[in-house]
Amino acid sequence: MTILNLQGTEATGTRLRDLPFMDLYVRIDRDGRGVARYRTPGRDYSNNWTRALPDQYRGETEIIADKLARAVDDPDASFEYDEMRFRRSYQKLANGQAWVILRRINSRVPTLEELSVTPHIGTQLRRLGQRDGLILISGPTGHGKTTMSFALLADYLKRFGGVGITVEDPVEYTLDGAVGEYGYCYQVEVEKEDWALPLKTALRWTPRYLLVGEVRSPRAAEQILRAATTGHLVITTIHAGSIEESIMGLLHLADQATGNAAKFMLAQGLTAAWHQTLTATGPYLRYVFTEENNNGDPVRALIREDKVGMINSYIDLQIARMGTRIGVDPVTGKRK
Repeated sequence: MTILNLQGTEATGTRLRDLPFMDLYVRIDRDGRGVARYRTPGRDYSNNWTRALPDQYRGETEIIADKLARAVDDPDASFEYDEMRFRRSYQKLANGQAWVILRRINSRVPTLEELSVTPHIGTQLRRLGQRDGLILISGPTGHGKTTMSFALLADYLKRFGGVGITVEDPVEYTLDGAVGEYGYCYQVEVEKEDWALPLKTALRWTPRYLLVGEVRSPRAAEQILRAATTGHLVITTIHAGSIEESIMGLLHLADQATGNAAKFMLAQGLTAAWHQTLTATGPYLRYVFTEENNNGDPVRALIREDKVGMINSYIDLQIARMGTRIGVDPVTGKRK
């Protein structure tokens, strides 16, 4: 995995790094550069969701485009420029133009409070750090799944200590080294889409926590389930439109490597699952937690019985019960 590291320009005036943006769209073919565009980090779904980059940044985007055009052989390399870190994706369009999207990455891992997680949900998420099993985070692209997973891992290492290992493509947040007084994190970058081998190797390091950037292959799904059922706490993300879809998606991948055993492994190992979307006030989580050391837990039973689609009704019931118990509205999370 290549990392492109460029020096920032010394141009006067505001620099690109001072502009608040989430994504930067840059045309890199030499037939024409066009106007770069950017997407703001806020959740403003108006017609200004993407904007043309102001002319004052054109010099910097030209430098970026020139460097990226020389590295198209490694289209998914991470990218660094002027103390900013990006996740990069190259695309050749139907009209012949070549573009790169740069997703800006904040290298500092935020806390749950900084993410504006509703306090009563944050308390539940923190408690998971004392359990084993699988935490499955789903949601649309760009809605903070990776950020949430790192916030949890950092919190667990600070509070409970132990060894944490991340397996990513590419490494996004920087968490390697000592975390808190008794925690330590090692970060592994996947090469050539080979997720299964680094996951298998990571388990030999006896980690307390294992963070997998995204479930992408049958063998990786198998290793995740094996880790979740052998005394580790695994945190991973998956693109899905609901909790049920995320569970079925993971099972579909794992089935290809383990066969019918996948549903029994997932039923045993699942600790929590939630679907996450970002709002103007913070992440909205639709969640379900399993009961520790209870094989008769309703969610576990539905997974074993191939009735994942029926989990939705239990999710509604669990959320309502939690809201009633602590005196908050189960939809808004606000105190009644």
